[in-house]
Amino acid sequence: MTRNRLIDLVSDTATRPSASMRKAMADAEVGDEQKGEDPSTNALQERVADLLGKEAAVFLPSGTMCNQIALLVHCRPGDEVIGADVAHIFTSEAGGGSALAGAQIWPIAAERGIFTGTAVEAALRPVDRHNPRSRLVAIEQTVNRSGGAVWPIAAIEEVAAVARRHSLGVHMDGARILNAVVASGVAARRMAAPCDSVWLDLSKGLGCPVGGVLAGSRAFIDEAWRWKHRLGGALRQSGVLAAAGLYALDHNVARLAEDHDHARRLAEMLGGIAGIRVVNPEVETNIVFIDCAASGRKTHDIVAAVGRHNVRVGASYGGMIRAVTHLDVTAGDMETAAAAFAEALAAR
Repeated sequence: MTRNRLIDLVSDTATRPSASMRKAMADAEVGDEQKGEDPSTNALQERVADLLGKEAAVFLPSGTMCNQIALLVHCRPGDEVIGADVAHIFTSEAGGGSALAGAQIWPIAAERGIFTGTAVEAALRPVDRHNPRSRLVAIEQTVNRSGGAVWPIAAIEEVAAVARRHSLGVHMDGARILNAVVASGVAARRMAAPCDSVWLDLSKGLGCPVGGVLAGSRAFIDEAWRWKHRLGGALRQSGVLAAAGLYALDHNVARLAEDHDHARRLAEMLGGIAGIRVVNPEVETNIVFIDCAASGRKTHDIVAAVGRHNVRVGASYGGMIRAVTHLDVTAGDMETAAAAFAEALAAR
């Protein structure tokens, strides 16, 4: 089996701007965003703030910068951040929380990356001069390393209530919050309401080339702008990029349901192949984790073999393989990907 077109399932960051999105970018009104004079960036920030039910927002180059600036605003050196042990903010951001904010991480074991208010209570430090200050609770929506698991609104509210009772802030890493919205039917505004800060990614399922938008209170965002500047994040005529975000919010949100359907279909087909165990068979959104240990083959060898059929997947933690669907892949591509796995495992 051979194909000429690469089917890239490594991440939904593989998406490329469509012709229509590129036209919106080319036609964008621009100005100096640092002076508040870029109309497209201003419009995007206002749009996302309203979508998430917050007073203000700031456009940033990446989701990781959204998370790290949030930690810098919320925390002081020596403070402690509580969150799931699989959270991206702990596992995949080069230790930025400690390197930049000087914050200590308290990762708690959580089934599917979703923890309870009771777990937060148990992780809180007693007020004592020898202990770090418990300062912030971090929630990841959806949970990447748990196959795009969706935090139920009741769980978010429960955790936030405990945080409030102990004067902790709540930050939502909302990289895929709109996937959660489409999957659950819960509005983004309601999902974000219990949180002091929240952001959404533009460069994943929404199909933009770059960027994330961080939202919170006006005072929080004023301080976020200061950190953006300190970190060298002046974007100047950023409207060319912001216009992609505006286009995506108009055209690419409801269609996330297609990505979820494709991921479920891929998981179903992979589950029927000898030597494969789909780790999250009840796929909620657009991420599928694949365990091929029963095949006796090394993960990297399987990834390479699948790649020879022009299907790109990623070797992930714990020896698993991750496949992520997005707007640049089709239902037919899921058939091809499953067939590539079947042939890779059959070959010796």
